[in-house]
Amino acid sequence: MSSILGTVAKQLKHHPALIPLFIFIGGGATMSMMYLGRLALRNPDVSWDRKNNPEPWNNLEPTQQYKLFTVNMDYSKLKKDRPDF
Repeated sequence: MSSILGTVAKQLKHHPALIPLFIFIGGGATMSMMYLGRLALRNPDVSWDRKNNPEPWNNLEPTQQYKLFTVNMDYSKLKKDRPDF
């Protein structure tokens, strides 16, 4: 593994124009992994504990925001439009 990193470091010294490429690819990979982690941990469609909480989407309040980004949506003014189970 150290030989690969050494080779990459050597190439970056000889070709400094590749540095932004490595930065943006590394940043994109990091952000995509963070988004996948957010989806796995915060999305109400994902159930990690089937015994204690088999249907987590039923526990959502109508004012609870679970989407990452919404346009023109005020969650505090929403009313409950579904029955209790």
